[in-house]
Amino acid sequence: MPPGISSSDFYYILPELVLTAGALLVLVADVILPRGSRLLPVITLLSLGATSVALLPFAATHVEVAHGLIAVDRFAFFFKIVFLGSAALTVLMSIRYLEIEGASPGEYYFLLLCATLGMMIMAGGIDLITLFIGLETMAVSFYILAGFIKPNQRSNEAAVKYFLLGAFSLGILLYGMSLMYGLSGTTNLRVMATAFGGQQQDPRLVLAVILVVAGMGFKIAAVPFHMWAPDVYEGAPTPVTAFLSVGSKAASFAMLLRIFLEGLTPMKADWQLLFEVLAIVTMTVGNLAALTQTNLKRMLAYSSIAHAGYLLLGVVAGTPRGVTAMLIYLLVYAFMQLGAFMVIVMMRREDVVGDELKDFAGLYQRHPAAAFAMLLFMLSLGGIPPTAGFMGKFWLFGAAIDAGYVWLAVIGVLNSAVSLYYYLRLVVFMYLKQPGGGSEPKTTPAVAVALGLAVVATLVFGLYPEQLFALADASARTLGVSALSASLR
Repeated sequence: MPPGISSSDFYYILPELVLTAGALLVLVADVILPRGSRLLPVITLLSLGATSVALLPFAATHVEVAHGLIAVDRFAFFFKIVFLGSAALTVLMSIRYLEIEGASPGEYYFLLLCATLGMMIMAGGIDLITLFIGLETMAVSFYILAGFIKPNQRSNEAAVKYFLLGAFSLGILLYGMSLMYGLSGTTNLRVMATAFGGQQQDPRLVLAVILVVAGMGFKIAAVPFHMWAPDVYEGAPTPVTAFLSVGSKAASFAMLLRIFLEGLTPMKADWQLLFEVLAIVTMTVGNLAALTQTNLKRMLAYSSIAHAGYLLLGVVAGTPRGVTAMLIYLLVYAFMQLGAFMVIVMMRREDVVGDELKDFAGLYQRHPAAAFAMLLFMLSLGGIPPTAGFMGKFWLFGAAIDAGYVWLAVIGVLNSAVSLYYYLRLVVFMYLKQPGGGSEPKTTPAVAVALGLAVVATLVFGLYPEQLFALADASARTLGVSALSASLR
């Protein structure tokens, strides 16, 4: 065992080790099992299940391991649950999709697990080096997954655009991180906060904040760093798009919260102003651009951009309530967003992509259950009660008001009202339009289970949110923002 590494360190990263072993097992099974075997998704789901079981003992743990590289706390635990749940739902919706596309499932599920592993490292990282490793593990996996359907030109184009813009944004982010390290003498975020707290205002540190905001803005698809999202969402395989819009966004926000609320707290006045502007522009541009979209994947891409703007309200608030609201919203957003993409996956046929608005005309007559599910997800994304999306927005806007940003909450409410137009337009097509020759949706047992879970979660968290709020609140307070909010008032 290397010097300075104890057996307890390996114990605390047991979930990550189990997930790594599961990813390697998928590769080995892909070689051994006959082509077309249905066991690969089962092995992948078992790997995710085993990782979840290994994670349970750390639900109330709050320690730093590996000499301050990783934090095992409730904040990381909350996000890891979101990642593992999202990955499991993505696997369920991918089984039939991969069969239709004729893609190799072994590499696909391996990359899916690798992306999940990177997300888990990002959630627990409290050191710039750890965060970078997790970010790249996730990003490289998604670069490949975006272009996984090799004969599809749109998929190839999506992968190239994502890779090039991702590499460019990474350079900006690393430059900002290098300035943070140079000015503090450490890469540990918590030590860095102490170092910056005793310094005079330094223009170089302001530059570092701007660069890190720009780099993270790309990862969360905030305007004007959102250029990649619509093309990548449309061109990537639909299950990959779903996981990218949920898992990658949640992991990026976890990393963002770690950096700014644990490492750059003394610079709060600077990054708060930047995030205020980003929040307003992001939610407004995202919603306005979504109004004219006829491709549902592009519409959900711009919708995802708008939701990033809503989530930034919690960052601007910078209080425990703001972070709690963000955690709640990220969890409920995962279910309603994944659920919407599941219905799109159901529309896929060998000769029909099924992601255009016209494909959903008269869906209620062809498949009432799918139409009802999509109706529920659209209402939830629009923030209509009694769905989980309404509760998520209620807490986000309430946190902004509680922190003194009433005008910001008003802008958020107005943007949410604008978003109802394109969400309800899809509902009109499904229920009031006559069938126009669109593809017949097909439900497999795996997709039915995943869709049922998404529907139940969207309703339950909207009607009975108390337990979710308690879990999110306990997780947010381990981030150490209580002292921050107290010192800033």
